[in-house]
Amino acid sequence: MGQLINEPLIATTLIFALIAFGEWLSIKTRARVPMLLTAMVGYLILVWTGIFPDDLLERSQFAALGGILIAVAIVHMGTLIPMAILKVQYKAVIIGLAGVLVSGIIVISTVTFFFDYETAIAGVGPLSGGVVALIITSEKLAEIGLTALVVIPALVVAFQGLLGMPLALNFMRRYAKVIQQQIDEGTFVPVKKDEDLKEVTSKDPVKNSLTIRLFTVFVGGAIAVALDTFTGIHYSLWALAIGIFGLRIGFYKHESLRHANSFTMTMIAIIFVVIGTMADVTPGQVLDNLPAILTILIIGTFGIALGGYVASKLVKWHPYKGMPVALTALFGFPGDYIVCEEVSRSAARNEEEEKLIFDELLSPMLIGGFTTVTIASVVIAGILIQTL
Repeated sequence: MGQLINEPLIATTLIFALIAFGEWLSIKTRARVPMLLTAMVGYLILVWTGIFPDDLLERSQFAALGGILIAVAIVHMGTLIPMAILKVQYKAVIIGLAGVLVSGIIVISTVTFFFDYETAIAGVGPLSGGVVALIITSEKLAEIGLTALVVIPALVVAFQGLLGMPLALNFMRRYAKVIQQQIDEGTFVPVKKDEDLKEVTSKDPVKNSLTIRLFTVFVGGAIAVALDTFTGIHYSLWALAIGIFGLRIGFYKHESLRHANSFTMTMIAIIFVVIGTMADVTPGQVLDNLPAILTILIIGTFGIALGGYVASKLVKWHPYKGMPVALTALFGFPGDYIVCEEVSRSAARNEEEEKLIFDELLSPMLIGGFTTVTIASVVIAGILIQTL
């Protein structure tokens, strides 16, 4: 068996099995158990118990590919939110940003006081959403020798959805009752269907093969890495800007990697990198950092909800509509879509009402999730990690 694991394809398949099982469990539990949590915790347990060798990821060699693809994935993320959609759902953008900003301020001030600044920064970027922010933070921590803190961003990302989704679900169910009351009173106004939301880029800016489409995204990632070297500004910020600007001028197509049929493989490779950040973590490090992780999660979630509440009041949205939008930072897509579906189905009294509730909830939740997880988390992580 030991000899077989030396084969890169077999080693890769064993780790891929954890990711696939995590995805299956997430679907079965309607995203209540995040895929990343299952994959990361499962990997740790199998390594700690000796079932997996410590160097399984190195034998796989797939994580090396994921490391190359990070900048490429961030360019793709920049193509996810066209300006046309941001203009339509600008209130959701304001609420999402307010949530992560208030949360960041509270976490940095509180965690720095009780623990230290490095611990606070290790958790802030990943808390505002996502795998890419985790990788940016983990890379910097390893680079400056703070490897013991790598467990903090990893476990924050793994567990944040367990707090965020139930809380958002609760607020959304309450807002569904508000919608029903407005329907009964005849005061409910259905959400406007904007043509910009139907098809953001009807023309294909790259009228060529999938290979050439993929090549253009790689070019963007390579330019970002080169600019990092020359300017000292983290490549993640350059890659995000290149994706946004490239979409704006028509160089990239909306959701560029999907149109190159490469998105799923890219994300799987990056998840290998994420799992790899936990490769040297010991049970003692998890226990030592558990108080800090719980503090970041609890205080951070409170901060996101508070920011969402204040911003909702400012843009004149009902807090039960706005606070879940801010909380999408903790789970993103597809969790935001799933909770909209679950709330509308469980709260509605008939099919017509179910559609009205679903349409009212979905657009702001998707935009909130894209704003926080796709843009805010990368910017926050890219900027703050440079202060260490």
